[in-house]
Amino acid sequence: MQAQILLLAFIALEIVAVWFSWRAVSSARTAQGAVGWVIFLITSPHLGVPLYLFLGHYKFKGYLLARRDSAGVCEELKVFKRINAPVTAPVFPVEALEKIAEMPAVRGNDMGLLIDGQATFKAIFAAIDGAQSYVLAQFYTINDDALGQAFQARLIAAATRGVTVRLMFDAVGSTHLPRAYHQRLRANGVQVVDPKTIRGPRNRFQINLRNHRKTVVVDGKIGFIGGLNVGDEYMGLDPKLGDWRDTHVQLQGPIVSQLQLIFTEDWHWATSENLTGILNWDAPHAKADMTALIVPTGPGDEMETGALFFFSAISGATRRIWIATPYFVPDKDVLTALKHAALRGLDVRILVPEVIDHHIPWLAAFALFDEVRAAGGQIWRYQPGFMHQKVVLVDDDFAAVGTSNLDNRSFRLNFEAMAAFFDPRAAAMTAAMLEKDFANATLLDRTLPEQPLHIRIGAPIARLFAPVL
Repeated sequence: MQAQILLLAFIALEIVAVWFSWRAVSSARTAQGAVGWVIFLITSPHLGVPLYLFLGHYKFKGYLLARRDSAGVCEELKVFKRINAPVTAPVFPVEALEKIAEMPAVRGNDMGLLIDGQATFKAIFAAIDGAQSYVLAQFYTINDDALGQAFQARLIAAATRGVTVRLMFDAVGSTHLPRAYHQRLRANGVQVVDPKTIRGPRNRFQINLRNHRKTVVVDGKIGFIGGLNVGDEYMGLDPKLGDWRDTHVQLQGPIVSQLQLIFTEDWHWATSENLTGILNWDAPHAKADMTALIVPTGPGDEMETGALFFFSAISGATRRIWIATPYFVPDKDVLTALKHAALRGLDVRILVPEVIDHHIPWLAAFALFDEVRAAGGQIWRYQPGFMHQKVVLVDDDFAAVGTSNLDNRSFRLNFEAMAAFFDPRAAAMTAAMLEKDFANATLLDRTLPEQPLHIRIGAPIARLFAPVL
């Protein structure tokens, strides 16, 4: 009897493996990912089936963007195009990024770089304290620690004085956030989306297709986006991660309306509530008059927008391409674009952390470094602490700061957004910031065969997981 039960269980597992294989073939974002899943599922169903439950399902079927589903948002886009379109096209080609974003580059903007947790949350808290009408906030991770409690107190104080406050966070990114944290927010008038009640992936059992955006918008006039979440480690208080290096950007001008638009899409998806008719879409023009664009990407898009953002930026470079990313596991196309840029003689630099927070992507990167270096690119490893910023600099007239890492998870599996500026002043500020980071980094000068044994063995194995990293 026991043998019969085991046989039936094995047959059932194989049937599930075949079904999951079909799902992988029909929905995986890359052919390599589909082939990898099929082989793994069929040959090792006892391992493949549980892992596919956690890591599979690459397409976000049924995700409706609010701007496609709402006449109100369509009208806002018409306003963007009619009033804020740049008079002359900037040097860096914007057409591809406009198509990826499904929004135009707009003028009248300004930006301020916030290069650590202290600067970022000082600015965010000041904006929340000065809010008169509403606060929109979204983070991938919120922790119930000193920073998380300070953030909670700011939101409650704003709601208490009559400001409408809306908050979203990701179920996986905030898996350790106790229910009491958001219950207290609700009890004090803050509108909080419970991730267990929204459509799509709700818990740790589905770790793909996460919302990785980190956004704050106040009164439709000031906005923030970047790499920092709400947790003490982002303030450099985790001794294992050291002096945390990250970048947020403070935004002014019509680009704030675009950032707000992305928030309304996510809110609409989570709650079915359309906010477009009750928010301020008349962000004042900034004197700096920079041309800029919010580029949202994610698995709900028809094209591979996450990868296309990086490919477009790299292929448009004529002098240099500097990228700061905590994880370097690009797909074949983006890796080829980087190598081609280096072969053309461009100044290609990739800034990554020396400190480890996730071992598998850290190891996988070593399997790719040599390809970039062989083509003439440079790999710089930031030393003082963990580096988590997501920054792209192209030539002397394009800079982008946001939430996208240079890996498949940001390319295809997570919802991300980048604030892109087509302006020499933004590029100069970003270049100065990165030059200081390079001064705190060491240039990688060893090939993979010259690395310690655990890296030589671990890197090619870790690279096998690239489709889901």
